[in-house]
Amino acid sequence: MGSEPSPAPKPTRRGIYLLPNLFTTAALFAGFYAVVAAMGDRFEAAAVAVFVAMLLDGVDGRVARLTHTQTAFGTEYDSLSDMVSFGVAPALVAYEWSLRYMGKLGWLAAFIYTAAAALRLARFNTQVAVADKRYFQGLPSPSAAAIVAGLVWFGTDQGLTGEGVRHVAAALTVVAGLLMVSNLRYYSFKGLDLRDKVRFVTVLIGVLVFVLVSIQPSHVLFFLFLAYAASGPIVTLVQRRRRRASRRGPPAAKGEGAGPGEDRGG
Repeated sequence: MGSEPSPAPKPTRRGIYLLPNLFTTAALFAGFYAVVAAMGDRFEAAAVAVFVAMLLDGVDGRVARLTHTQTAFGTEYDSLSDMVSFGVAPALVAYEWSLRYMGKLGWLAAFIYTAAAALRLARFNTQVAVADKRYFQGLPSPSAAAIVAGLVWFGTDQGLTGEGVRHVAAALTVVAGLLMVSNLRYYSFKGLDLRDKVRFVTVLIGVLVFVLVSIQPSHVLFFLFLAYAASGPIVTLVQRRRRRASRRGPPAAKGEGAGPGEDRGG
């Protein structure tokens, strides 16, 4: 008797998952809106839109992991969205607000930031499988975008003119770009388990942060991300010193190392 024919494999369904890509599209829209708002001299709205894109960018990946809808398409789409929202948009917002008053140097500073964001995203995509999940190599592009957009938001909230702080804006834009492509290590916070129990004081700190942000969001967010940018050199320096100390080994005890017959101070 012949064997029964095996059932034909079910055809794979073509398409994309809707929910996580909706959040990615919303982040892309926020980045695009930031550019449009800056072109209309609505700089505060433009800066806020970059922070909204940050929030949506943090949600889409978590939604994909929770719903088990992670795909290669979603990864590439998210990366392209990040390039617009955190690479192009912050640079153009800063240029329209302040850097244009510097002429050629202004748009060169904006371009350095944009190119650095592209290089940062390309490096992240090629190293994501082998990188240490606890740390980012270089300042993450959303954090760099928060520094540049935060300066615009802080400046407009304080009544500062873009022309008056053009040198500060140019320096901060370039430094944020260089930090993205640096080898400095930044804590990723991916080791935090939000489903695990935490101490009561942690909840109080979280409440305090929400209160401070709600009182003066432009001030708190700007200086918060500035502090995060400064943490990279500190973390890297501490880790390098620890590695050097471990290579040297523990210091030798007093009197060790004297061979037989050598005088030990007797």
